[in-house]
Amino acid sequence: MVSTPIRVGFLVDGRPSDQQAAAREWASGRYDLDVIGTDDVAASMSHDVIWWHRAEDPSDIDEGVAAALADYVRDGGGLLLGLRAVSAVEPLGIDPVAPDAVGTASVSAPTGLLWRSVYDDHPAVEGFGGLRIPIADHGTVPFARYEAVLPAEGEVLASTVEGEHDRPVQTSVVAWHHGDGAVLGASTLAFGADPADEIAANRDRVAAGFVESLAAGPDPWFDRPVDRGGFERLRARLRDDPHRPRFHISPPANWINDPNGLIEHEGRYHVFYQYNPAGPYHHAIHWGHAVSDDLVHWRDEPLALAPSPDGPDRDGCWSGCAVDDDGTPTLLYTGGRGRKQLPCLATATDGSLRSWTKDPANPVIESAPTDVDVLETEHWEAEFRDHNVWYEDDQWHQIIGSGVADVGGTAFHYTSEDLRDWTYEGTLLVGDEADSGAVWECPELLRLGEKELLHVSNYEDVVYFVGERSDDGFEVESRGILDHGDFYAPQSMAVDDGYLTWGWLPEARDDEAQWDAGWSGSLSVPRRIDVDDSGDLRQRPADQLKDLRETQYVDSAAIDLDDERRELPASGRTLELTATISLRDADAVTLSVFESPDRRERTEISYTAENELVVDRANASEDPRARSDEQRMGVTPYDEPLSLRLFLDGSVIEAFVNERHCLTSRVYPTRDDSTGLAVAALGGRAEVADFSVWELGDAWSPSGARERRSTPATR
Repeated sequence: MVSTPIRVGFLVDGRPSDQQAAAREWASGRYDLDVIGTDDVAASMSHDVIWWHRAEDPSDIDEGVAAALADYVRDGGGLLLGLRAVSAVEPLGIDPVAPDAVGTASVSAPTGLLWRSVYDDHPAVEGFGGLRIPIADHGTVPFARYEAVLPAEGEVLASTVEGEHDRPVQTSVVAWHHGDGAVLGASTLAFGADPADEIAANRDRVAAGFVESLAAGPDPWFDRPVDRGGFERLRARLRDDPHRPRFHISPPANWINDPNGLIEHEGRYHVFYQYNPAGPYHHAIHWGHAVSDDLVHWRDEPLALAPSPDGPDRDGCWSGCAVDDDGTPTLLYTGGRGRKQLPCLATATDGSLRSWTKDPANPVIESAPTDVDVLETEHWEAEFRDHNVWYEDDQWHQIIGSGVADVGGTAFHYTSEDLRDWTYEGTLLVGDEADSGAVWECPELLRLGEKELLHVSNYEDVVYFVGERSDDGFEVESRGILDHGDFYAPQSMAVDDGYLTWGWLPEARDDEAQWDAGWSGSLSVPRRIDVDDSGDLRQRPADQLKDLRETQYVDSAAIDLDDERRELPASGRTLELTATISLRDADAVTLSVFESPDRRERTEISYTAENELVVDRANASEDPRARSDEQRMGVTPYDEPLSLRLFLDGSVIEAFVNERHCLTSRVYPTRDDSTGLAVAALGGRAEVADFSVWELGDAWSPSGARERRSTPATR
């Protein structure tokens, strides 16, 4: 008895395989099923769904059959591709990038879908109550999936869970909107073995959801975002997450790391960043793009760069910078392919910087220097990446991050007349491995008045050197750490009166928590970076951030404390606080933020008599997946008041001390009422002067509510 009017054409080319026979038997008990051969495809346009379930490579598909299937989808049909049939997306003209991993997996533990949380209302997974859905527990499963590469046109809905292990790089479900129709690729939907009852029930619900969603027609809510509207839909899904930053630059969803290509062009500020469109994990890096007219309010733009399947950046378009080449915005970025990482170039094709053309001669430098023992590692034949480019003395200069084997990190110096032909000039500076790391990533050289600042990222810290260049390289006069917390890979934008610097704020919770959240990472607020008259580095929040201030809860209050604690008349998750702290004879002054009424959750920020700022995360979150350690930063001077400016934003804490020292922290309070503020003096008297608190506004315009069909439709 057929339980639904959905008409399914089950495509069989030749004798059915065991997988096809099992899937056909399953479907025949649920749908109005017709078995169609390849000769019948052109006559099957009336079916709501065509299901091609194939355990073999479909590359031998007849051109006529491929054309008929493509026409069927373009005219509004729904196509379900199971197992290795997912590879047919290329010959069908659905996606120019085919799955790169084709094989057979042996299943010995509950295995199935690692679903993306931003799509947890898809009909295939509604009602499951979790993102990890096992649909097989034994046997072998033929598959065709994206691993090293991603589809160019499709949206990844799910990856793979295997036993207790998440496998995010192993895609399992991809959706395409093609013409007026829809395609779903389900590489792990197997029917050849009988799993345990509960897992079989999962598989049946998922498979039915695939068929019925395709029969209902394309749903743009699950399309790959390609424009501002698509990214706003993603942001709307995450808007209620209390850990999501509201006024920091963050990805619309998924993954963000290094800021890239920061440039002011035609009166607008452009921030590009490392982005993975397939989920909240580092993989197959593209360039995301955010733009602002005022450095305060931001909007998403289409992705600027994507890996080229046949190019030197096949495995990722990694970090780089932007320059203005006589009116043409130009990107220098690292392309990764196999064990090589080399500089590549792209130029803007319009003033909005939405479209870029990669140079056909990429890579523009063919190899790392040969007269230096460049560090080789397991993953790279030469650690050689990340670009900082500037124009000086009638030529272009570039430094590239690297490492000298058994010595330490380095920045290689190149020059060029045209950004394409580069001459190696030597090492700008070589560090000591024990002191500043074996590899330097994301090097940047800035001219700050009479001094220069070189900063590098060494996997752990952002180390900076203040000094000047000479014929012998960079002469270091002082050095330090740019930020003592969760901050990495900064890059700067040249503006009229100096530089603004952003850094990547990585998560301080485990990979599973990031997957469940649906997003990972943020960028810092823009920082004004310079040196004072004595040559010491200064860091201050950009002046424009004051425009975010909305409600003021406390206005320049003076608080005298004597070994006591006071709750403050302000609360929230998006706040700015300013204060001047004098310890007098107290051991410490502690500001408690994100505090619950019973104080079970709280993050304590202390200024101590040992000249330290300490962020204690021991009670910051009841989520065991979040880090609970202390972060410490030495501050000076002690013999005069400490100036503190603090930004709180969801899970971000950015502390600026004496306009010199920075400590960024990530915390994840779990309770809705963990929003309180309190201040305490420990062991004596202290004064908190000029204490002010503002609620800050949202840098991203709220998206509209989703419009869904009230009832499913069939073709």
